[in-house]
Amino acid sequence: MGKNSELSARRKKITPRGIGCFHELATADHAAGSAIIDAEGRELIDLIGGIGVMNVGHSNAAVVNAIREQAGKLQHTCIHVATYEPYVALCEKLAALFPHGEATKVMLVNTGAEAVENAVKIARQATGRGSVIAFTEAFHGRTMLALTLTSKVGYKRHCGPFAGGVFRLPYPSFYRYGDGLSQDAFVDRELARLRQALLNMVPADEVAAVIIEPVQGEGGFVDAPLDYLRGLREICSEHGIMLIVDEVQSGFCRTGKWAAYQHAGITPDLSTWAKSMGGGLPISAIIGRAEVMDAALPGTLGGTYGGNPIACAAALAAIDEMKRLGLNERAQSLGRQIRERFTALQKRCPEIVGDVRGVGCMMAMEFLYEGDVNRPASEVTSAVLRGCFEKGVLALNAGTHSNIIRILCPLVITDEQLDRALTTIESEVLKAAQSLAPAARS
Repeated sequence: MGKNSELSARRKKITPRGIGCFHELATADHAAGSAIIDAEGRELIDLIGGIGVMNVGHSNAAVVNAIREQAGKLQHTCIHVATYEPYVALCEKLAALFPHGEATKVMLVNTGAEAVENAVKIARQATGRGSVIAFTEAFHGRTMLALTLTSKVGYKRHCGPFAGGVFRLPYPSFYRYGDGLSQDAFVDRELARLRQALLNMVPADEVAAVIIEPVQGEGGFVDAPLDYLRGLREICSEHGIMLIVDEVQSGFCRTGKWAAYQHAGITPDLSTWAKSMGGGLPISAIIGRAEVMDAALPGTLGGTYGGNPIACAAALAAIDEMKRLGLNERAQSLGRQIRERFTALQKRCPEIVGDVRGVGCMMAMEFLYEGDVNRPASEVTSAVLRGCFEKGVLALNAGTHSNIIRILCPLVITDEQLDRALTTIESEVLKAAQSLAPAARS
């Protein structure tokens, strides 16, 4: 038995099956940039980036040095016990990057789910209301309130009862739900749907917040039309509803801007952040208008490890590296390359490649039989990902039916690595088209 098989077997024996595993034999011994070296010394080109965490790349020297320096200075006190420089400095940096109105305040926690839960708590206290509107295909985390907000039932089986007061609308996916309309007409219809929901589903004066991913992550990299986001902002403002934008997967240069909501030119009342903010360490944030953030009563927010000094130091260094490396511009360049290659592949294999979409370097390819959104080609996706892994490319699926390949590579990936990875994907898609599509059509 090889080291990969041995380590995987040990994991399977000691950890519960509920912890998902995308590639059973994938292991990691060390990593650098956009390459992971497994337990047997094999190099894998990483198109997953720890699920959107490693925008600045694995083992970034500046981040590693910041971690080492802070670890030797102060590891933990808890922000409720003593104030320390890295926490305050990171909050200041985030408020400068993402101003939410005339004055902005920031709270640090540990995970994306924790950020979402606290954002909802703050919105409820700020409005005195209890209900929240979320969207289909959404993913906001796996803790109980976040899981209630999450749409995909596969993550929720036998976990209820769930939190009350959550209502759900179709996500404004023009590709999936456009029904032949122009995009302008589609946006008008979906905004009208929201207004109608405030009349026949939940009264506006009982809604604390609407929470939305500007680009859905687990949902398959579907981006909301910019005019929809603008209209959503107007409706929330009209009714005193807090607009929460979940940027956990889309933030920090992934879409070619610091925030995906910036593409629409809107400002949320609250926003949630995690993943690439920490350069590989667990840290997250809630950012919001000062008067909204201050609506939370003393003692209702917090946690033992929130804003840990080492994680804060890593995040400060990671953000500086994003600026130094010009990762917004790099994300745009990478996204253009990926889109061009995926679009060419779609033209070659229209019988299985149904859609190519994304913003910046948050790109995806959806597999459908004969372009039919009701016939997801999940088997094709699995075959392609398996073939890529065997050839040294680590990629990941997404979507309700796991029929989407999403690209979340570190934004420091080299052009040569990207070319090799995309060539491998192309080869596996062509092979799958030849072997699987004919059988599926019969």
